[in-house]
Amino acid sequence: MDLYKIKDPSFLKALSIEQLKDLSSDVRKFLIENLSSTGGHLGANLGVVELSLALHYVYESPKDRFLFDVGHQSYIHKILTGRAEKFDTLRKYEGLCGFPKRNESEHDVWETGHSSTSLSAAMGMAIARDLKGESHSILPIIGDGALTGGMALEALNHIGDEKKNVTVILNDNEMSIAKNVGALNTALGRMRSAGKYNRAKDDLEWLLKRIPAVGGKLAQAAERLKDSMKYFVVPGMFFEELGFTYYGPVDGHDYHDLLENLQYAKKTEGPVIIHVITQKGKGYHPAETDQKDKWHGVGPYKIESGEKIKASGAPPAWSEVISDTLIKEARTDKRIVAVTPAMVLGSKLEKFQAEFPDRLFDVGIAEQHATTLSAGLATQGMKPFLAIYSTFLQRGYDQVIHDVARQNLNVIFGIDRAGLVGADGETHQGVFDIAFLRSVPNIVLMMPKDENEGQNMVHTAVKYNDGPIGIRYPRGNGSGVEMDENPTALPIGSWEVLKEGSDAVLLTFGTTIPMALAARERLLKDGISVRVINARFIKPMDEPMLHDIMGEELPIVTIEEAVLLGGFGSSVLEFKEEHNYDSWIKRLGVPDRFIEHGSVSKLWEEIGLTEDNIINEVKGMKMTKKRRA
Repeated sequence: MDLYKIKDPSFLKALSIEQLKDLSSDVRKFLIENLSSTGGHLGANLGVVELSLALHYVYESPKDRFLFDVGHQSYIHKILTGRAEKFDTLRKYEGLCGFPKRNESEHDVWETGHSSTSLSAAMGMAIARDLKGESHSILPIIGDGALTGGMALEALNHIGDEKKNVTVILNDNEMSIAKNVGALNTALGRMRSAGKYNRAKDDLEWLLKRIPAVGGKLAQAAERLKDSMKYFVVPGMFFEELGFTYYGPVDGHDYHDLLENLQYAKKTEGPVIIHVITQKGKGYHPAETDQKDKWHGVGPYKIESGEKIKASGAPPAWSEVISDTLIKEARTDKRIVAVTPAMVLGSKLEKFQAEFPDRLFDVGIAEQHATTLSAGLATQGMKPFLAIYSTFLQRGYDQVIHDVARQNLNVIFGIDRAGLVGADGETHQGVFDIAFLRSVPNIVLMMPKDENEGQNMVHTAVKYNDGPIGIRYPRGNGSGVEMDENPTALPIGSWEVLKEGSDAVLLTFGTTIPMALAARERLLKDGISVRVINARFIKPMDEPMLHDIMGEELPIVTIEEAVLLGGFGSSVLEFKEEHNYDSWIKRLGVPDRFIEHGSVSKLWEEIGLTEDNIINEVKGMKMTKKRRA
């Protein structure tokens, strides 16, 4: 079938099972070919081809509401709703988003990018539907990994208690971004291996009711027996105790099984869970056989071999630099433990896990728990290193304030993917952590300019004993600098002058330092001497150096790959006001809006975080200073 001609999913209802199977093959081929050049979430989408087609076959989008938890598995949904022709722009600047996007299509009713939100949103939609007297179906599609999130469990409890008509599709592939962990995963494993209770129950009722004269009464009398027996034989008793009718396990790649159970669920009153077993990466051998889930989110690759297309000789990834340094520290300091919310692979902690298997704790997709677990460890004299993406740290913010900072506990936050991350877009841009952490008492926050300073900051954090301390580091690879054999502890709050200058000062840190240095070189050609300072400690700032700069009355440009509101530049303005200086300060950074997907360089250009803009600001400030003089 020509997928580019699809406008909406209504055509599916006229297809036979065999035609659906053929369409599944076409969709898989389309995904494998297109994502080989654009990259994207391949494994998750290959696993839900039949499930996505079956849902659109039985239900009617957008009348019926499909809510994709996390949203990375919505590519088939996008194809079926008329967006195949845009797949060559997937995750590119101003192109097709890799997650559901409400302004892309009326079929995208819920935007997401983080896990465990779909059930709460579905409950809100169900309440609104019932208050308005409407009757459509609401179908959150949630993975077994996302079900470990506390928010998902809170929503399950509420939906079951209120008996709302919500049909939860539990997509169970035994994986999230990495192998799932925890008691819930173990319980789901038991369900996978169990027989189908509901079908057996219905067969029993049918047989009992066929007995002449006493059939109906016998069926009623047997109800109590069934209720007691099902504790021993029902795979979904956990969900039934919460008030759900459980169907499954269902073969997520068998259309007969899928369609039968979806139709059955459609006629059931009250909350339903359909437990669907799928294989992540199905239909593409490299992804099917991937045990470390390297095919969850991929860059370009060679279709025939599955070989990833990467630049040769690239410097190590930032996550790897931090993790490798942590391993070295852990060899001599037995207090060090690593904690991660389901991101062992993303945060490059595999080697730490291999060397210290009893000192790494993967808590599943549970950022709040990970943060307070780290706090608990710290109360007992341990040195917990919480490796967590900036965008996911947002989910543990109350715990950062209430459980860590308020008690001034010595938790080390490894804030991965800090700054703009590019292709994953709005939900994953790590641009808020400075603003939301800077206002919290007791926290130290720093960001390195290169890998060597990164290892020094890990060492600094391990040696620090006076409270919580965070290290921000970006997505991607370092710059390939030479590493010192032994790391050095940095004085807390100390900045570093990278280049001297007498006409203006650039205050920046991390990823924007190369940009500032390049702008300085161009300004020198115009006779303007600019001082470049590595403001590596975002909190506390180097106050003695700030006093010197403002005492010289030099114009200051602050540069940060983070939100301007409440950010680093704001802290410099606050310092100026507090000490009654008359310094002229300009701030460059992320404006007050969400930044969509695209390459980081393209996004920098869009928001004005460029060499040209730095140069224009410095020249404008210098000219104004002359006029004032």
